[in-house]
Amino acid sequence: MLTPPEVESLARSAHQGQTDKAGRPYAEHLQAVAEGVRARGGDADQIAAAWLHDAVEDDALSETWLAEAALSDRTKAVVLAVTKRAGETPEAYAGRILATPGALLVKEADLAHNADPARLAVLDAPTRARLTEKYARMRALLGLTAGRDESV
Repeated sequence: MLTPPEVESLARSAHQGQTDKAGRPYAEHLQAVAEGVRARGGDADQIAAAWLHDAVEDDALSETWLAEAALSDRTKAVVLAVTKRAGETPEAYAGRILATPGALLVKEADLAHNADPARLAVLDAPTRARLTEKYARMRALLGLTAGRDESV
């Protein structure tokens, strides 16, 4: 099995040169999601999945690589659960996350970082409004209410 530092290094390498919508190195998002999962009580499988949560979706790593990787089956299942598919409805995506043990916590940490007001503040107003609505809709589909602590 890959060790936690190996998973982090692999994720950083896979996303090397990629930036987020604000132009920041993409690895900063991965680290924030992994830290968010850890802060929410996530286990080693969920933290590994947090580092890899966008790797297949962003074509940084292939599904074949994931299937053959020295990762737990649970980590692989969570990564696949949070990987959006082309043409997939938000409802189908949310359903897969809810049906996969451990995936909701990873997606919650992802949404919390994506919706961070400091990150959104650097975007233009139309993009900020579109993303705020998108993240709120996904939180609602996942049953993540405003009462849950998103600031962790």
